[in-house]
Amino acid sequence: MFLYPVLENGNRMPVFAAIALPSELWGISLPALIPYVALIAWIGFVLTILPGLIWIERVVIALMQDRSGPNRVGPRGLLQSSADVVKLFFKEDLRPASVDIRIYYLAPVLAVVLAFAASGTLHLANIPFRMSDGTIKDVPLTVGDVNIGLLYILAMASLQSYGIILAGWASNNKYSLLGGLRASAQLISYELSMGFSLLCVILLSGSLKLSDIVQSQADRLPFPGAPEILRGSFFSWWWLGTGIIPVFIYTIAMIAETNRAPFDLPEAESELIAGFHTEYSSMKFAMFFTSEYVAMLTVSGLNACVFWGGSLPPLNIIPFTLVPGFIWFLLKVMMGIFLYTWLRATLPRLRYDALMHLGWKRMLPLGLVWLFLLAGLNLWLQPNKPATQSGTGGGGAGMVRPSGQ
Repeated sequence: MFLYPVLENGNRMPVFAAIALPSELWGISLPALIPYVALIAWIGFVLTILPGLIWIERVVIALMQDRSGPNRVGPRGLLQSSADVVKLFFKEDLRPASVDIRIYYLAPVLAVVLAFAASGTLHLANIPFRMSDGTIKDVPLTVGDVNIGLLYILAMASLQSYGIILAGWASNNKYSLLGGLRASAQLISYELSMGFSLLCVILLSGSLKLSDIVQSQADRLPFPGAPEILRGSFFSWWWLGTGIIPVFIYTIAMIAETNRAPFDLPEAESELIAGFHTEYSSMKFAMFFTSEYVAMLTVSGLNACVFWGGSLPPLNIIPFTLVPGFIWFLLKVMMGIFLYTWLRATLPRLRYDALMHLGWKRMLPLGLVWLFLLAGLNLWLQPNKPATQSGTGGGGAGMVRPSGQ
């Protein structure tokens, strides 16, 4: 019923990947080209799917609110987003006279570049290659499979707020400045809670490398004595292994960090006109708009990697294992986008004091306490097993791997 091809490192591989690619073609090392393929694939996917995401958001919100939604440009409004792109491209580029010109133009560029850069270490899938000695080597489909991949994404996500802050400052507008200050305070408040939720996964997987975190879920059984069919399955992923609470904390924090409803206070139209991008028009506004959606895709991809198995199928049986891992990863990312849309259509915007109260007095203490409880449970279950060196693979049974394994 199911098959587990074994790789060079002893890890198991889904059935769809049993057909390995040659490691060399016309004297070119194919594994060395993987980062460039991942870069082109991810940027191409994001730029292609972006108009579709906007259309999906409009249609889903319309269905939830019993409205018609886009229905004028193209069948069922499919070309509405493309029309908006054309409109923004040819729209008059207005610039207030009193802005700081250099920072004013730098801010949208900084926002969109950092948004794309943050996704550089996402683990999209695994590609098997048959080496010259006949062994199969699993190569992660990612731009940079570095040992600090998780920290890199958090660092780039933090730097994205500089684009918003600089936009508010350079606009020489009090509403824009207030929007930039709100964005910085919101980022600091919720980044701490996000860090604690991710530390729970790091504690159990034993690595900061996203490919190792995904592999630690693939090697894991949900409980001792579980049937082999459940290894690496939906019940073995870290959403359940961490006790569910970190998933809720991360989900709330990722919505707040990307300034989406109900946490979209940096651009609250009822208070700040349009917030930090009030003075921006044409393609500069479009760049801020693009950076927001790219950031949504990035944090949804990180959520899929650390809590929901990344490119792993929900069960190691046919037909699930016949689907390429990249497709599973994209499905999990799109589930995150659907959550964004669902919350925007459902919840009203929070007051600013309620936003700070939730971040500092609820999520932060809960994340800290849960991290200590999980660490204590980890030590209690494996008291005599020393931890591995930093940057090595994830735990096979869900806890810290013993040295030498």
